[in-house]
Amino acid sequence: MPSSPTDRPSAAPTLWLARGHCPAADAPETVRRTLRALTEREIIDGHLEPSGTGTDGGHVFEARWRVAGEVTVRARLSLGGGTWTLAAEAERAWDPRWPSPATMFWPADAAADWDRETGTGLRLRDINPLPYDEKDLRRLLKGAARATWTVHVVVHEAMTPDERGRRPLAALLPPGLAHRVVEHRAAPQQLRAVNWALRDSGVEVPRGGAAVLPGDPAPDGWSAPEFAVRTVFLDGSEPTELLDAVTRFAALPRPLPEGADAAVTALREDWHLLTLEEELDRQRRLVAMYAEALEAMTRSRDLYREAAERAHEALAAYRDSPPPGPEKPGAASRGPSPFQQLTRTLERLKGSSRPQRPARHTDAGLSPEQPEER
Repeated sequence: MPSSPTDRPSAAPTLWLARGHCPAADAPETVRRTLRALTEREIIDGHLEPSGTGTDGGHVFEARWRVAGEVTVRARLSLGGGTWTLAAEAERAWDPRWPSPATMFWPADAAADWDRETGTGLRLRDINPLPYDEKDLRRLLKGAARATWTVHVVVHEAMTPDERGRRPLAALLPPGLAHRVVEHRAAPQQLRAVNWALRDSGVEVPRGGAAVLPGDPAPDGWSAPEFAVRTVFLDGSEPTELLDAVTRFAALPRPLPEGADAAVTALREDWHLLTLEEELDRQRRLVAMYAEALEAMTRSRDLYREAAERAHEALAAYRDSPPPGPEKPGAASRGPSPFQQLTRTLERLKGSSRPQRPARHTDAGLSPEQPEER
């Protein structure tokens, strides 16, 4: 059975995360065209391709738009080596009925070949027949049962469907889930091999039904019976029960997918597409940070100066004192000698003259350099 979700932090309900593969060489230009077109149509409020943010020849794109009339969404797409990672965050909990952030960067055209799952290369918006080779089938389903970036659904065809039964599930899901679901189709004779491959995950696909795979670790609230559908009619009618199972699964609290923490951190802390109000707030925080660092350096300088003055006084007293003679009775009860005073003062100087480093502050989009110590 999948382990409990304790290894990674939980994803905030305000986040929308996705990862995919685009084999096209002109992928960056495709994203630029989509962003320009949606900005001209006022679907998104603005976009930016920050300079110097891409690594290893990659690209980074930022966009912001509003949903439900007033809820702002910020999204950041990183693209490199054919793999794209998209992190979006709204001002309130994400509603799957909102538009998919993927369609703000990629064309919605079904023919556009950008919506492939990383690793397997399976389509996110289409039906993926399971391979007939049992070894390949087992390898594929074992990986799908552990997937964390996407939701995998296995549908068993009790009989070979006609054209009406080949309608992808993604076309019927809420928009916010369409690019996060991989639909597998098992042919009528593959049921036994499918359930054999899934036995370790605790999932069993009913004959003529479907099952939502748990991922690893499985989210709290998942159980195999709760997310198995006994019957799916592949006759063109809407599979209401299956759509409900997928939607309920996507709403469960889940740990961040592996590698998603970096994407979320970059979205929140390395953001460049600022409004005027956000830029003013950023400048105010920079001024406060510099003032705090300057105050810390001033305190350190004053401490150093005070310790140095005490050391000079102790040294002068030591030079003016007569050379030590034979110890007389009762000398132990007297106060410390000037030499001892000098030693203690130098020890205090050593400990107090080290200025404490002001804490590093980062802001959304910039990591300001520390002020030069004087």
